[in-house]
Amino acid sequence: MTRSRSFTAEERAAWAPLGALLELLPRQLDAQLLRDDDLTHFDYFTLSILALTPGRRLRMSALATMSHATLPRMSHAVTRLEKRGYVRREAAADDARATDVVLTFAGRRAVIRATPGHVSNVREHVLDALEPEQLDQLRDIAHAILTRLDPDQRMWVAQAVTEDDATARGSIRAVRGHPVGNDGAARGVGRASTSL
Repeated sequence: MTRSRSFTAEERAAWAPLGALLELLPRQLDAQLLRDDDLTHFDYFTLSILALTPGRRLRMSALATMSHATLPRMSHAVTRLEKRGYVRREAAADDARATDVVLTFAGRRAVIRATPGHVSNVREHVLDALEPEQLDQLRDIAHAILTRLDPDQRMWVAQAVTEDDATARGSIRAVRGHPVGNDGAARGVGRASTSL
């Protein structure tokens, strides 16, 4: 059976509101983070990935893959975050041609500070609009579409990590009172912990 080259009424009824959502939601996420923390959602996502990675460092290419960004876009974002002292670049120990991106103490503090407002924004505009069973449906629908868009589950894995409860466990109080050195590292804060 040959499918119509235009949407059916049922397809249009499903796609039109989703298309509107795809336009409006990124703006809402950016607007809140920019207003409250001077971060874009992509900045926040990048910092979150680093914050929840053991050692809080990743190869630039891996960070780009996990955020579904091109290397030039990731490099631009890292430069912007580096100017604010949130990350730093280091030569990879095992490959002189590669660059690692390292989250600084200031960057960890910034993502922890930004998380409550971001979570509240997502709840207000997305999660709280749905009944519990609709949340389950949303998850299933998102996963079904992601298997087409991201068959290797690269960004899906990154998203699962950044939304982990480890972010919520982070507390600015846990790191206040420790002076920050010129390299952005916290003095007196243990380096073994990988939780925020």
